[in-house]
Amino acid sequence: MQATSYLPFCLILLVVLVLFPCSRYPLATQQYVGCSLTTPWCGSRNRKYWILETQNPKSIAHSAETTHHPLDPLSIQEINKVRAVLSSYGPFSSSFPAIQSLSLDEPEKSVVLGWKKGDSLPPRKAFVIALLNGKTQVLLVDLDSSRVTSHSTHQGSGYPTLSMDDIQVALRVPLSDPEFNKSIMARGVKLSDLGCISPSSGWFGPDEEGRRIIKIQCGSIQDTANFYMRPIEGLTVTVDIDRKEVVRISDTGREIPVPKGTNTDYRYTAQDRPPEMEPINPISMEQPKGPSFRVEDGHIVKWANWEFHLKADQRTGMIISQAKVRDSETGELRSVMYKGFASEMFVPYMDPDEAWYFKSYMDAGEFGLGGTALALVPLNDCPRNSYYMDGVFVASDGKPFIQSNMICV
Repeated sequence: MQATSYLPFCLILLVVLVLFPCSRYPLATQQYVGCSLTTPWCGSRNRKYWILETQNPKSIAHSAETTHHPLDPLSIQEINKVRAVLSSYGPFSSSFPAIQSLSLDEPEKSVVLGWKKGDSLPPRKAFVIALLNGKTQVLLVDLDSSRVTSHSTHQGSGYPTLSMDDIQVALRVPLSDPEFNKSIMARGVKLSDLGCISPSSGWFGPDEEGRRIIKIQCGSIQDTANFYMRPIEGLTVTVDIDRKEVVRISDTGREIPVPKGTNTDYRYTAQDRPPEMEPINPISMEQPKGPSFRVEDGHIVKWANWEFHLKADQRTGMIISQAKVRDSETGELRSVMYKGFASEMFVPYMDPDEAWYFKSYMDAGEFGLGGTALALVPLNDCPRNSYYMDGVFVASDGKPFIQSNMICV
């Protein structure tokens, strides 16, 4: 079979990940959709929908879910078991670490390929990355024996993915700095109108070696929800997350005025007149007899002569595993891809200016494509008969939370 025969696989999945990293939100109290202590990724409902009829995705009782496949993500029960194991683990007895990542430690490829439905599942293990006293802890937890089977302290450069707690700490630190507050007020911006972001973490020089450093920049949300259009240019605060202190303030743009907020609000409800365009009628994608695909055991997708394992992941967003096609001549399933996912989304701004040179987003590794996904809107983001999949993820305190409807098929 020629390689081009596999091209239809690209059309199997209608998967939309709507990303809005948690580090890009106003400091002032605002009403955003989906914000909470455990799922603080925020978006706006102010979009105009052409909906022909209501379709509500079926809610899934995740607390009662069981695993059916070696690659199924950790269940709520398993996540809670990992947290219980770590809580009673000797090195963490006096202080529970901040969980930066908690996911399935997948079995060896040969084990997965040798497994058949009906067989007992291979041992379930959790891979944990945590921070304790400024040091990165890497652990394996065996869920069958309920014990830590491997524990090492990371040596060398590099830090785990930023948690929401890290971002919140970084955004609060500048507000207690007199120099920062003075510079904000000198620009005629009220502190209550600040919208601050952490554009990207990274390494910014030898004097920052061995420290978790992040840059903070702000804009004004006065008269607009789009503070990106009202930047406070030339003001960058470098923050040490662990020490909760300002390392450095670069203030080079006091002569640059803050743009006005007029006509910067992109939300539909903020528009005072309709767009200059011919009216558009609704469009409907239909399958009168229902969907042509089915999802078995929550994660196995079957469509035409294709089947694959699909799951949500807190870092990569979505993982497709064991993609197979049934050979039209022999009737046998042939392996096309063992595992596929977006390893990274890298966005370097490449401007040498002091306030811009460090902006080089690594959305998966620094913020998590799954952890920053928003819920998809039925009949707007996804057509009728779509199947919606939630993400069962972990907060920094080790407790599970649900990222609803982040994938649709």
